[in-house]
Amino acid sequence: MSAAFSSLGFAAAVMVSAAFQASNLPGAELKPATAAAFDRYVQATQARIDRELARPGGFLYIEGLAPARRDEVLHNLREGGIYIERLETRDAAGNEIEIPDGLVHHWIGAVFVPGSTVAQAIALAQDYNHHQDTYRPEVIGSRLERRNGNDFKVYYRLRKQKVITVTLNTWHDVEYFRVDDSHWHGRSASMRIAEVADAGQAGEHELPVGNDGGFLWRLDSWWRYEQMEGGVAIEAESVSLTRDIPTGLGWLIGPFVTSIPKESLRMTLENTRQALRARASAETRSTNARVIPAPRRTKKPRE
Repeated sequence: MSAAFSSLGFAAAVMVSAAFQASNLPGAELKPATAAAFDRYVQATQARIDRELARPGGFLYIEGLAPARRDEVLHNLREGGIYIERLETRDAAGNEIEIPDGLVHHWIGAVFVPGSTVAQAIALAQDYNHHQDTYRPEVIGSRLERRNGNDFKVYYRLRKQKVITVTLNTWHDVEYFRVDDSHWHGRSASMRIAEVADAGQAGEHELPVGNDGGFLWRLDSWWRYEQMEGGVAIEAESVSLTRDIPTGLGWLIGPFVTSIPKESLRMTLENTRQALRARASAETRSTNARVIPAPRRTKKPRE
């Protein structure tokens, strides 16, 4: 589902929405049937990803595209482009997985970072205490709460803005898997998402989980890292769950729940590439600084 505004229509929407706060909009309830359907969608997505990871010579999703399309995408990535595509997971029989009283948003994207390595990409991904710096303006707070090997428990405070502004406290379980030095992949699953009312004010408080604005109820993501000639390719796939769009408020809520997932993924990939480039440059400067030139040999003066 998508929504489009003319310039005049969008300006009107912004002016009208000034009278709205997210907490004043009609609430939504995450029903058990909605959550169960989303879980089925995620399980089917995970099964597809597992098959792709197991195939020989095709670690990335984009490597499974038709040859002409694959070559086009890889060429564009090496030229500095970003690949973004909407996906839809179906059940084993090929049928659509219905999400009653909710919307699922499924996107995949990729970037290529020249001069970087998988090791640098993994180090950046696992540097959770600094993600609030790397992934602003959407991530406004981050911290690592617990680590056990390659399993991480992470907190993020997210701020999402599209006509209206929504602040969320979110907790995630993240696990990384090393295939070899050139191939890693990871999986993140949201454990708790709470919408924050009156964020940043003295009366700030969380709304009941699952009984809120419904702007983000679930978020699962998968990452793949592959070392290629000249740099590292990074793929990110996200599946999120939001409320459906209530009648009469499509102009206000529609752009938020349909546009934000794609824009968020693009921003994440861009910020990742920018941060990796900065780290690679810093490491190069540090290495060069440690190279001490050999002392110049001088002739002894004649006695």
